[in-house]
This record gives sequence, C-alpha cells and structure tokens, in this order.
Amino acid sequence: MIKTMAVKIGIIILFAGFGSLSLTAQEQDRPNILFILSDDHTSQAWGIYDGVLKDYVVNTNIKRLANEGAVLENSFCTNSICSPSRGSILTGQYSHKNKVYTLNEALPENHPNIARELSKSGYQTAVIGKWHLVKPPQGFDYFNVLPGQGRYWDPVLKTKENWKDGHDSSEGKVYKGFSTDVIADLTIEHLKKRDRSKPFMMMCNFKATHEPFDYPDRFKPLYKDEDIPEPRSLLDFNKATTGRTFKGQKLEILGERWEQATKNPEKFWTSYPGLPYPLSEQDSILKRKQIYQKLVKDFMRSGAAIDDNIGKLLDYLESEGIADNTVVIYAADQGYFLGEHGFFDKRLIYEESLRMPFVIRYPKEIKGGSRIDDIILNIDFAALLADYAGLEKPAFIQGESFRENLKGNTPENWREEMYYRYWLHHPKRPAHFGIRTRHHKLALFYGQDLQMKGTSKVSTAPAWEFYDLDKDPFELHNAVEEASYGETIRKMKVKLKALRKTYEDLDADYPEMQTILNTELK
Repeated sequence: MIKTMAVKIGIIILFAGFGSLSLTAQEQDRPNILFILSDDHTSQAWGIYDGVLKDYVVNTNIKRLANEGAVLENSFCTNSICSPSRGSILTGQYSHKNKVYTLNEALPENHPNIARELSKSGYQTAVIGKWHLVKPPQGFDYFNVLPGQGRYWDPVLKTKENWKDGHDSSEGKVYKGFSTDVIADLTIEHLKKRDRSKPFMMMCNFKATHEPFDYPDRFKPLYKDEDIPEPRSLLDFNKATTGRTFKGQKLEILGERWEQATKNPEKFWTSYPGLPYPLSEQDSILKRKQIYQKLVKDFMRSGAAIDDNIGKLLDYLESEGIADNTVVIYAADQGYFLGEHGFFDKRLIYEESLRMPFVIRYPKEIKGGSRIDDIILNIDFAALLADYAGLEKPAFIQGESFRENLKGNTPENWREEMYYRYWLHHPKRPAHFGIRTRHHKLALFYGQDLQMKGTSKVSTAPAWEFYDLDKDPFELHNAVEEASYGETIRKMKVKLKALRKTYEDLDADYPEMQTILNTELK
C-alpha cells in the first residue's frame, strides 16, 4: 500500500515537472518586441508608399523591414497630433477614453496601458526617447525620456531618479550628439543589460522628424542643388480652390517662423537648420515654392538619420541572434503635410495627416514583402502586442489585434470604415470628427473648443466636407453639395452615428455639441 502510494506521488511529481518545463518553453517562445516610433515621419517621406518623393528619400532600412515583413497600406491614427496618438498607442483607446485630447496632457494616474500588462506578464519593458505625456511613464520597468519635445542636439533625458514634471531641458542628463543617434545608442545599451531569460518590450521613440526638422552633419550634402518634385496641390492658396471649409496651416507660416528665428534667435522657441534662408517678397508663387523646397529637403535629411539608426538597431538584433524571435515595428505617430494643399503640420482628417505609415517584421509568422490593405487603427496596436505576448485582449482596449491580418487571414468581420476625432480647435483648423471608408470620407468640422486645453475660444460654424477617394484620392474637391452623392452621404451619416455610439463618444457633457448634433446628424 505504501509502495503504491509512493509510485502515484512520483507520477504526479513527474507530470508536474513536465508542466513546468512546458511553461518554460512557452515563456521562451514569446517574442521580444522592438517598437520604433518616430514623430511626424509621414508616409510620403518613406519611399515605400509611392508619391513624388519616393525616388529621393533615404530608406535603405525601411525597405529592409518592408522586404522582410509587412507594410500596412491603410493604417490610420484616431487623433492626428503627438500626445493623443501616443496615448492611443499605449492604451488602445480613443482620446475621450484615455483623457489625452490635445497637447501637454498626461495619462490619468494608474490608467491602464499595454506596457503595464506586458510587465505583469513577465516582459521587461522600457521606453527611451520622446514621451510627450507630461508625467513620468507608468507601467514601464525603465524609462529615459526627453522633457517635452526635447532638443535635437545634445539632448537631455530624464529617468525615474532625476524626474521632475515639465519641459525644462536643464533638468536631467545631457547626452552629447544628435538626438536620433543618441536615442538609438541608448536603446542598444539598455538591451545589452537585459535579463536574457525574459522577453522584452522596448520602445525606441525618436524626436525626428518633428519641426524644426534638424539633421546630423553627415546628411548636409543631401539634395544640394537639386529641385524636389512638388505635390500637385502645392498652389492651393485658399478655400475656393478645392471647396474646403477652413484656412489651414499654410506654408507661409513656416516661412515667417524662419524669419523670426533668424532675427531673434535667442527669443524664438527653436532654431532651424540652414538659416538665414531668403524668400521672395514679390512673387507669392515663387515664395511658396521656395518654402516647400527647404521644408522637404530638411524633412528628408532628418528622416535619413532615422533610417540610419533603424539599420543600427536591426544589426544589433542580428548580432545577438534574436532577430527571428523579435517583432520589429517601425511607425510614425501620425502623418504630416509636406506642401499638400499648401499646408505643413498635421491634425486634419485629410489623407496625408490621417495616415500612419507602419511596417512590421516577424519572420516566424509574417511573409516578407506583404502589403496589408485592411483598415488598421492606432488603437489596435496595444491589442496586437498583447496577442504576441500570449495575453487575452485586456478589457480596456477598444481596438482589435490584427495578428491574423498580418498572416493574410483577415477576419470576416474586420472593419470597413474608421472613426476619427480631432479636439484641438482653432479657427484655421477647426475641431472635427468624421468617418473614412475604403471609398469615401465624410467629416463634420463642428468648430467648438469644448474647454479643451490649448484651444481657441473663437468658434466656427459647423461645416461638412465629403470626398470621393476613388475619383479624387488627393482630396481636391469637396463634393458635399453634389446631388449625385446625396444617398451615399446619408448612409455615411448613419454609420458615423453608429461608430460614435460604438466607441461611446457621444458628447453627453457638452450641451453646445448636442445642439449641433441634433441639427447636423439628425
């Protein structure tokens, strides 16, 4: 009897041991995650999305990722501005859920995010570089981040040990060199110190290509004495050109900033490379063309440093022998206008601003050279990372994992449209929300500040814009008044209301919005 019991106990212990070994193998099989995020590095300047710049950009390593992984053709942000997009990437939530609506806003204390979920599940989590969410990063095991925007040269970064809230660049540690180089080097340095028995989730966040679009000296010779091709809507000077309903952030504003930075370099908020840069005062068309040439050349030089450092990061993974078991993502936090519609900056539901370029490599699952046409949102990124980590999708995430999409197995019920909302109201760029389908786009520029941080108190009258993306992919004609689109617009308004309900963005706390909604979305 005693001998029989001993045998049974031995068998139980043996199977328990096998279970433990199985768990360990499963833990080891979970991939590392390297999430590289740049600022404003718009799809037009990647060279893998076609466009007039495709033969000019430096993109050796972006192409390397694309050839070895998958490119998202229709990845979009849900609020095209830095802080809100980063908040959505981390939380998988729209701005009205994570409370990061505009700029200089922090995620609420102890708000759930994907870094915390991965850390709890055994991942080593870290973020290095641009943070731009005011308060110290939560949920990460380690952070070393720029104060606010940070600076391009000799950047200051702050850790838990020297943290103070605010954007003061005198607080923290100075690292000599160019920001993009420094952030990549610090990322590699941190990875070298990792616990190799655990998977990691590393966010490497570049400041580039944010204004003032600076670049290291090694890229100064790029584009010297070259004329870069212009976008077809560069000479869109006013609302009458396309029927758009607002003025927008025109290129001439950038020219004025260069002039101010030249005259008062000590007092202006930043310094630009290549100043002074004289502009024509007699010919408005020539002046705009001159502004475009400097903007786009500086932007591509700044982007070249990103591509350079992506290569450095990829080479490190190869040297460590972990490239095959590391999910590598490179994305920008939103798009950016490079002269389209005569604009610079972002914020709008227009394609150049709305589109988030995104490439992902994971050799174990993703076929090299894939192009994914599905509509993917930045609220989906957190769900994807949870999926790769072997976690059930956390309840707080509004998005969905697109892991199967990346393998070519798009779920039958995958979305066919997306909802967008921009909150940082200004009369030149009114607050708005809208819907984009595969073929059309409809937006209501409602023009209210809703007491959001940094907004203008000057309201604008509600105005609709509608674009047929098949016939008019560059959004050169607002067709909202054309009778032939009446039924399409009616159906899109119905779907827009449904999406707002799905994501619980109903403006219940804003009486002024209820009046507008009752009129415009009846």
